[in-house]
Amino acid sequence: MKIATWNVNGIRKRQAEFTDWIARERPDVVCLQEIKAAPEQIPAEIAELDGYWCYWHGGKGYSGVGLHVARSLSPERPAFSHPPFDHETRIVTAEIPRAGAPLAVASVYVPNGGKDFGAKLRFLEALADYAAAFRATGAALVLCGDLNVARTEIDVHPRDRNPRAIGQLPQERALIEALIGHGLSDVARRLHPDDQQLYTWWAPWRNLRQRNLGWRIDYVLASEALAARAVSFASAREIGTSDHAPVTVEFDG
Repeated sequence: MKIATWNVNGIRKRQAEFTDWIARERPDVVCLQEIKAAPEQIPAEIAELDGYWCYWHGGKGYSGVGLHVARSLSPERPAFSHPPFDHETRIVTAEIPRAGAPLAVASVYVPNGGKDFGAKLRFLEALADYAAAFRATGAALVLCGDLNVARTEIDVHPRDRNPRAIGQLPQERALIEALIGHGLSDVARRLHPDDQQLYTWWAPWRNLRQRNLGWRIDYVLASEALAARAVSFASAREIGTSDHAPVTVEFDG
């Protein structure tokens, strides 16, 4: 099973890049963030992707997420939903029937916090509670997306490390740890615990992306039993013109 997540920073601007990427990678689950479009604004060519059950959850010009599930993974349309703490169209979940425990996958775009830091903290707290509730059901959960927090110092290039910067603040990092503590595993660090150049976002100036001077703020967090079957993690810095890279995880089974 291949699960991919990408903050596209405007799906209409990246439509050609997105379709090329989908055709090349063919993920079983596609999570998108910052689509910046309401469902009726999604271009017809991608509104219903061939071979996928599609769900677009966005508003006009701001935020928004998408979640698309391959029909080969789920012969019937999954149950798509967004929890009560959703605001500004920032989270959608698909519940996918499977043999044994069902699988829930969420596409998540956490607020940056620059305009309303309190709202960011409240969202992260609610997201942790959401993960705890899923753990109690026994269902497998995968949270994918732009969490807008660099988990540890290793997740920020040394030149950008700043304990007073939003995205690196202790209270934000504590909430990420609380979220992971509800039975989840950070797949990137599980597979690459010491990689000091594993970034997913780069400020869009001074060729920082080309120089790989970035932050890791895009994640795939999976229930422990599923994470134990992860065999690869990739952040494709060379793909697309968004300030984020597509992130892909493959699981054995």
